[in-house]
Amino acid sequence: MTIEIVLLAMVAAFLGLRLYSVLGKRSGHEQEHMPRNIEPRANDRRALDDAKPHVPDIVPAPAGAPNMVYDSAAESGMREILSADRNFDVGRFVEGAQAAYGMILEAFWKGDKEELKSLCDDDVYESFAEVIDAREKRGEILENQLVRIDSARISAADYRRPVARITVQFDADIAAVVKDKKGNLIGGSLSDAAETHDVWTFSRDLSSANPNWLLDETDEA
Repeated sequence: MTIEIVLLAMVAAFLGLRLYSVLGKRSGHEQEHMPRNIEPRANDRRALDDAKPHVPDIVPAPAGAPNMVYDSAAESGMREILSADRNFDVGRFVEGAQAAYGMILEAFWKGDKEELKSLCDDDVYESFAEVIDAREKRGEILENQLVRIDSARISAADYRRPVARITVQFDADIAAVVKDKKGNLIGGSLSDAAETHDVWTFSRDLSSANPNWLLDETDEA
């Protein structure tokens, strides 16, 4: 599929395309309630609340990826991934990750398990599905909107042959509305968007013919 990433983000008819269409190819509130710290399961510690925020050094992305940046902490891993996959394009990956962010949020809010299953690994999918099932049991409906993505940058990257993992921090504004099954407002407002800071990790087996990148971890910044 050779359709441009920008068109993918703009045209709703193409939202069904899988991550291989948008990630890494070179051409060539209920805010809730998003599951957090899904993987690794053995590490569910969060940063101390009183820890000073880390201000990362920023490294410009390679030529051909204007306005894209990644943290210096990700540089080594990015070099390894680029070396292992000569067709990988950093700029297109970040653009595609933004498209995937919107697609996955929309699927989660709508309770579209089939779409989520195609975009996430098993652990993340199961966590999303549990939240969706609980929400449906309560008779709640989400009418959230992703207002805009203010920024998306690669904050970490790792390549442990054959699996590449790339972490992206998304800073976005999301308007959240919760209604009951009769359409009565429970909470939220579409006119009052909240700042959201999500950290999502995508992974792919670079030795596989399958070009899909899957969401395999979610967290908050």
